[in-house]
Amino acid sequence: MARARPVDVVLEVGAKRVFATAVDWPGWCRSGRTEEAALENLLSYADRYAPVATAAGLSLPARPTMGVVERVKGDATTDFGAPGTVARADFRPVGAADARRIVALVTASWDALDTVAATAPAELRKGPRGGGRDRDTMLAHVASAESAYARKIGLKLRELAPGDRAAWLANRDELVAVLGSPSDGERLVEPTGWPLRYAAQRIAWHALDHAWEMQDRATP
Repeated sequence: MARARPVDVVLEVGAKRVFATAVDWPGWCRSGRTEEAALENLLSYADRYAPVATAAGLSLPARPTMGVVERVKGDATTDFGAPGTVARADFRPVGAADARRIVALVTASWDALDTVAATAPAELRKGPRGGGRDRDTMLAHVASAESAYARKIGLKLRELAPGDRAAWLANRDELVAVLGSPSDGERLVEPTGWPLRYAAQRIAWHALDHAWEMQDRATP
């Protein structure tokens, strides 16, 4: 039986942190102190990401392996704790079928966050140094970040009042309208905007990163 093709991964290498991103799977992105640790963490989250892929009508390889296709230099954002560098792989054109797949994965990432939040306690367990947002503050942070991300793809979304879920869902619809459209792969806003693939990856990563954090911190 032929072996499954390795999952293509981009490594974003900062001075203190490395992010490993599965370039064709928006949201599947983890970090570590070294390249090896980042790849190990990415692989360890395959079981947590698999339901997201399933919800999008897709499936991960049963026993995925990682194949590094690109390394990019990270920056202060990388070391702070978020992926922040656009890779060459993000500039690939996006056809209609690709756009539908991308939107399905971003939507499934949002759904994962919503599902976790629906059962999480309002007050979450604090981190090892007593930090960390509680549930509603975390959700407000994700919604606010998405409004900021939108400017990178040419959208100006409405300002959200605390807890205004209807407006947040309307903002998501506007994001979907852009992410679900074919693209030539160039930046959607020049000169510092994001190409479509990177925007989808960043939005889905942020939703899932906080969904998994909330899930972990909801337990004693």
